[in-house]
Amino acid sequence: MTAPNAPETPQGPHPQSAGPVEPPTQWTLPAEPAKPPREIKREILTGAALVLGSALVGLLFGLLWHTFAPKVPLYSDGSAVYLRDPEGEQQIAADGTFAIIGACFGIVAGVIAYLITKKRHGGISVPIGLTLGGLAASWIAWQLGIHLDSKSIIALAQSTKVGQNFPRPLALGAKSTLVVWPMAALLTLVAATSLFTPRDGHPEAEAAGSAPARSQPEE
Repeated sequence: MTAPNAPETPQGPHPQSAGPVEPPTQWTLPAEPAKPPREIKREILTGAALVLGSALVGLLFGLLWHTFAPKVPLYSDGSAVYLRDPEGEQQIAADGTFAIIGACFGIVAGVIAYLITKKRHGGISVPIGLTLGGLAASWIAWQLGIHLDSKSIIALAQSTKVGQNFPRPLALGAKSTLVVWPMAALLTLVAATSLFTPRDGHPEAEAAGSAPARSQPEE
């Protein structure tokens, strides 16, 4: 029997009055999933392919530079060798030719790297491969271009008539042009990624990166 007008108590444990809930002092972030070994191997192969491919194209780079770069004219009086045009800009033009050819090849390399890696969003191996490959190609082109002129200045002067012009062996005056290829390749890759890769939240990105959720059966 219960006393009349007594308040009914709910069944089960009585709820305890709690004070204000303090926010947590730290949050644990979810750990990023590690890449599978197959993905790491594919990135390594991609970077190696970019380096080796660029290095091979460096041979063509050197041939083009040696063919189209202007040569500095020299002449000999029989005892010494002199510049025919001391104020000429042939050396600057030769450096500019090297930079222009390197920039063109760098742009092409950046476009190719973007096209072959855009479906899987590339990876750190792509810019590393473009950088190392561009430097290797530029170095190979430089060495090939200057070694295609087998004769030295003294040998050329001795085989040329006195007072007659002969070209000085090709040389690269501005060594900074060696980085034109990798810079052009990286800038092209960044521009192509920014312009043509769908960002997060874009319908194309969501369609490509996420699968449709399955509907749960109603109970």
